[in-house]
Amino acid sequence: MIELSEMIRELRRELTSAMADGEGRALRFEAGPVEVEAAVEVGREGGGSGRVRFWVVEAGAEGRLTRAATQRITVTLQPVRTDEDGRPAGPALIAGDEADGER
Repeated sequence: MIELSEMIRELRRELTSAMADGEGRALRFEAGPVEVEAAVEVGREGGGSGRVRFWVVEAGAEGRLTRAATQRITVTLQPVRTDEDGRPAGPALIAGDEADGER
């Protein structure tokens, strides 16, 4: 199993790579909302006072997790480009030049 945060971190890396791939291309795509659906196990680390963790469950998890122990969640992410200071700098373009009126 991997943590949900690690899965989202890898998705961010892949989208960043796709944006860099599109630099200088005649056709680019604006990244719209990204929906991620995962089966997760929710657990608390370190007993009652520890932090809550979300673990992504693989489809073939050997049946060791019961249906009651897993939940399906959907997370919708809106990719946004940022400047050097971390401020929003417009939509994330995956490939191509921005056209007038494009959002």
